Amino acid sequence: MTTLHVISHSPFGDERLASCLRLLGQDDGLLLCGDAVYALRAGSEPCNKLLAANLEGRLYALDEDLQARALNGEPAQAVDYPAFVELSLRFDKVNTWL
Repeated sequence: MTTLHVISHSPFGDERLASCLRLLGQDDGLLLCGDAVYALRAGSEPCNKLLAANLEGRLYALDEDLQARALNGEPAQAVDYPAFVELSLRFDKVNTWL
C-alpha cells in the first residue's frame, strides 16, 4: 500500500522530516508544503537528507509555498493545488504529519 506523506512544518524546528524519511516506503511519495519547503534550501542538512533518501520522482513541493519563500524547489517537483489533489488520488492513502 502506497502512502503520500505530507509535511508542512519547518525541518529546523522538530524531527518530523527525519522521522518521515525513516518510515518512508520504497513506493511512497513525500509532499512538502508550508514551512517544510525550507528543507529544499541547497546545502542545508534537511536538503542533504532528502538527497540521500533517493526520492527521485517521489518528492514534491507545493509551488505556491516555494514562491512565497523564494525557493526554486530543487530537487523536488513543484506542484499546484490541482496536482496536489491528483497526487492524493494516485496514492492509496495520505498521511499528514501534524
